[in-house]
Amino acid sequence: MTPNFAVIGVHTPDWRMPRLWVPLFLLWIPLILLSPLIFLVIIAVCLCGHINPFRAIAICWAILCSLPGTHIRVTEASHTEVLVQIL
Repeated sequence: MTPNFAVIGVHTPDWRMPRLWVPLFLLWIPLILLSPLIFLVIIAVCLCGHINPFRAIAICWAILCSLPGTHIRVTEASHTEVLVQIL
């Protein structure tokens, strides 16, 4: 399943940003329209690098589909925290 939303939040000791929901599914519309061009570019780059293009596309698709459920939380020494969660 492809990622549909990303949740971004920033917390500092003095200030707390409300979590921002970013709709990733809206990015799929331009990607679908540009997919023939993207496919040709990937094929050309893979052929120049002597890489199997179908294997490269399969690996990219597997990485993209494994993104949902990813939680990234970064905390600094000053207790500033950044959260990125992909749903």
